[in-house]
Amino acid sequence: MPHDNIPDPFQLEDSDEDTTSESESENTSPPQRSLTTGLGRVQPGRPPVSGSNSGLQSPLPQDVPLGSPAPVPPGIFPLPGSRVPSGSVDGRSLPAIPQTLEEQQDVPALFLPGLVSPSLFLPIPNTDQLATLLNKYITPEVRPVRDLSGTWQHADLHSLVMTNSWRALARMARDRLVDAPADDLPLIFDLWYLRLSSLVRLRLHNQASAECTNLFNVLFAIQPVMIQHYVLDTILPFELEVMFARTKYWSGDPYGYLDELYVLIAKSKKRSRAAQPGSADEEMWKERAVRVGLIMASQLLEMKDHTAATSLLLPLCRTPPPGSDEPGPSPALLSSIARVYLDAGDIDSAQTLFQRAADDPNCEETMKEINRALLASSKLDWPTAVEELQKAVAREPDNSLVANNLAVALLSVGRIDEGIRHMEAALGTSPSVVGNVEPFLFNLATLYELRTAASYDKKCELLLEVAKWAGDGLRATCLKLPPV
Repeated sequence: MPHDNIPDPFQLEDSDEDTTSESESENTSPPQRSLTTGLGRVQPGRPPVSGSNSGLQSPLPQDVPLGSPAPVPPGIFPLPGSRVPSGSVDGRSLPAIPQTLEEQQDVPALFLPGLVSPSLFLPIPNTDQLATLLNKYITPEVRPVRDLSGTWQHADLHSLVMTNSWRALARMARDRLVDAPADDLPLIFDLWYLRLSSLVRLRLHNQASAECTNLFNVLFAIQPVMIQHYVLDTILPFELEVMFARTKYWSGDPYGYLDELYVLIAKSKKRSRAAQPGSADEEMWKERAVRVGLIMASQLLEMKDHTAATSLLLPLCRTPPPGSDEPGPSPALLSSIARVYLDAGDIDSAQTLFQRAADDPNCEETMKEINRALLASSKLDWPTAVEELQKAVAREPDNSLVANNLAVALLSVGRIDEGIRHMEAALGTSPSVVGNVEPFLFNLATLYELRTAASYDKKCELLLEVAKWAGDGLRATCLKLPPV
């Protein structure tokens, strides 16, 4: 794919940008890299309304229909970042569009009952992959009880989030939405984002796409058009626009997903230029452009296009000019980009960025040790990698990333039992956190298989332990136990 057209989301130009698109399909298999880099996947975007669910995948027992709404004509909804022009539409004056945070707080009263209609929502299944495995492999007398009812009335929001109770959160958002006043748009949109985010965490991507499409169909149908523009340009949260773009990814169109992300970057840059210099509004839109750029870089990494990904990330590594108040790149960012170079096989560039991170006085010692271990493993110097990671584990025994990498390094030097002990110790130290880390569980199950052919009992014990602590949405295939 050509890389000359990859946009730079971190620089504000004076000209408007055109959208471009590129990408490949999603890889849903469990992570199996030799060393976990710790580079998180960022997600979201914005696509046109679709009436088909072809290509969508989710843990639902059967496909959820997305309905068949008519496509929205291109002229109804302006591109993100476009400003509604002054003048009139159909002889009616257009309202002025607030461009700052202060102006956006003074909005006209709007009554939109279609946003809280119960018909917009689909039922959530009362089962998950983990419950299926428990019913097959664990006897009833020792089987832990898992609440799949989604009851939320006796818990607060913070508790539900901390326990990964995404099913209860999704139902709470739905129940509060249908009872919400139709003129309280900020509350309605916040609840919509909570609902869709919870569905994504439950891995119900078909359902999330369907409900997100239903939401935007209602928004696109707002009349008169000037009010529709006003809602979409000033009241709709940016997070929901990112979520809408993400439906492109779930539908198996990664090129369209990249295009929609670029549209959001263009919007953020245009709004940043329009804001008052030095204002909070300008900083907010700059940060949004950077975050969407990181999402785009993550998507390019998933497509194994390391050159394009680094071309997006490198502007963040530039050292500010002398005397500037602008902060330099953080050690975490430098380390993350260095790991991208390692994935691409460019060891020299990775070593340079690792050294820059280590020279920063704010760089933690654990990060330095992990970076040295990753660099050593890329050179097949496994004894050095083991030595550095053992230091990191001694400092942070409950760090699942460090324990996972140490186990893989020990495997490479033939010390499987020691690697298993470290992983089991990390799981026992912090089961509520580590028990929800799928790459960690997958590697532990793999080590059980490598140590002995009779790994069935150990994997059943792992399933039993994980079921006590894991929340909703865990991909049970990471335990390597067939469901049927």
